[in-house]
Amino acid sequence: MKEYNNTTYAILGILTTGCKSGYAIKQLMDQSLTHFWKISYGQIYPTMKQLTANELVTVTNTQQDGKPDRKEYDLTQKGKDALKHWLSQPIEQIPVERNEVLLKLFFGKHQTTEQTVKLLEDYKRKLEERLQTYHTIAHSIQTHHESDPNAQYWLFTLDYGKRTTMAAIDWCQATIEAI
Repeated sequence: MKEYNNTTYAILGILTTGCKSGYAIKQLMDQSLTHFWKISYGQIYPTMKQLTANELVTVTNTQQDGKPDRKEYDLTQKGKDALKHWLSQPIEQIPVERNEVLLKLFFGKHQTTEQTVKLLEDYKRKLEERLQTYHTIAHSIQTHHESDPNAQYWLFTLDYGKRTTMAAIDWCQATIEAI
């Protein structure tokens, strides 16, 4: 079976949720996956073209008054099989985090203690805002998608985000106290 990049599989997965257009895919990405997987329009449309060429999706053009035709994509059985195959594979590696705060802290001896503390306090504040966003998203899923069979899995990934964010907040506080 041909291997694709993870973004391709993310798009195949999104197509299982009922999103059919590039715009709808991007909207779902921005509302849910963006906290751990980002995709731009510049990635979506070339990927959709590749998926169509490889017969993993079909495309239907729908005419719109005064606008260009709307392309709607549907997952084929081949596309479903590719997604299931990818899901069944073990992860290749633990993701490497690129974190500007850690990079700056690593070289912290070259700044004042006050600058380092301010950096950590700002980071902690942003993490607390992110945590609040996660709580809001969880409430929305529980309120508006309780009968959706995907909701449980959405909440699992959201719980990961909440837990790692809380751990980072705790780390900020401990590091500030240690400085």
